Amino acid sequence: MRRRRIFVGVVGAVVLLGVAGSITAVALARQGTDAPAATAGTPSASAAPTPTPTPLTPEEQLLATSGDPAACAVSFVGEGIADPPMLQTQGALFAGLPIPAREGLVFAGWYATPEDAAAFAIPGRVNGSEPVACVDQRVTLHGSWMSPEQNAAEDARIPILMYHQFTDRPEGLAPDHPEYWLKGNYAYIGDFDAHLNHIATTGFYLPTWDELSAFIDGRLFLPNHSVIVTDDDAHQTWLDMAVPVVDKHKMLTTSFVITAYRQDPAPSPYVLQRSHTHDMHQAGANGDGRIVNWTVPEIVADMEASAGVLGAKEVMAYPFGHYNDTAKEALRQARWEMARTIEPGYVTIGTDKLALPTIRINYGMGLDALVGLIG
Repeated sequence: MRRRRIFVGVVGAVVLLGVAGSITAVALARQGTDAPAATAGTPSASAAPTPTPTPLTPEEQLLATSGDPAACAVSFVGEGIADPPMLQTQGALFAGLPIPAREGLVFAGWYATPEDAAAFAIPGRVNGSEPVACVDQRVTLHGSWMSPEQNAAEDARIPILMYHQFTDRPEGLAPDHPEYWLKGNYAYIGDFDAHLNHIATTGFYLPTWDELSAFIDGRLFLPNHSVIVTDDDAHQTWLDMAVPVVDKHKMLTTSFVITAYRQDPAPSPYVLQRSHTHDMHQAGANGDGRIVNWTVPEIVADMEASAGVLGAKEVMAYPFGHYNDTAKEALRQARWEMARTIEPGYVTIGTDKLALPTIRINYGMGLDALVGLIG
């Protein structure tokens, strides 16, 4: 009896093993070719190939190397335009925009749209007097051209306005004021406000100095409705009274600074600080300004000192308006491009770059006087 039970038990185990094997075989059969191989050493399926990255555009490359969230890649387009994109800073004024050259044509400026470029529309023209405004860190400027004959026909006469000191007294300086002897240099700040408001609201174009230089050469078109605003000496009244008016109207201006006396940073994004010499705003041996008394090497050394403070050389203003051939030669050797005098007149194509004329603003010149001078 015990042997039978053992036999029955062995037979049962064999049956169970057979059933289990059958179930496994059926399961594998159902999986078919989808079943993973059980044999060791069988290679796994190959990974998908890595896609080739799309090359960055020149604008994207500039932005990638910058890492500045305020950076803006500016692109330049138009017939005959080959200038590469450049980085500018969102909210700051445009700086160093190129002035392309093309045989037999005059560059007519950069514009916000192709339509503005085709029409030479002043409201759509973009230069260093305007803040950078970009979308997704990019902006495109459209270049335009005209013939030399069209440029000459404009017959543009560009006024450079020259202010000095300022007063908040409509009646001017009192006779007991310590600078009463300079009363002709003072402008009433209310008149200055009216002047800038007129310029800002009647469609004037504000050329930069590099644009003025290219205009003189006949390489760049400037419209007749253009004006440059300057101040001599960087007097405290300029800083205290006039600069807030400049900011109010967002008006590009130039302050000619005597760098031996003042080395402060620019008081506003809209104020370019340029040289009124380093220490030549004094009388020389003959009573005239030092710049017409000193030698070429002395003048060069003074102007290099001034450039070291300001970091710019493109234009200077002669102290007291005094200059001669020696002064001009020294400026050439020191690599100054332009110089403003106090001689009355307007800048035109072909004007002597080292003898730029000006429109002097004296006390009592209200809005009507300005309109009579610049339109």
